[in-house]
Amino acid sequence: MEALDGNAIGGLLLEVFGAEMTTATGTCAGCGATAQVAGLVVYLEAPGTVVRCRSCDNTLIVIVDVRGRKCVDLQGLSRLEPAIH
Repeated sequence: MEALDGNAIGGLLLEVFGAEMTTATGTCAGCGATAQVAGLVVYLEAPGTVVRCRSCDNTLIVIVDVRGRKCVDLQGLSRLEPAIH
């Protein structure tokens, strides 16, 4: 499976959150590392889209499509803050 960066899911995040989220800052609930979503590790070929922490490989975000609806699991994040423009 090829690892991409968070920019690969910019459109998906816009669809889910209704805002530009690649510049948002996420904090890993596992190790406390903080990074922009664009800098996280993304796997598109998993069951759904899986976003992992670059520091500890913790699963941060999982997005799956269930009967046309996007289901989002953010359990791996202790914080997700949109960038202020």
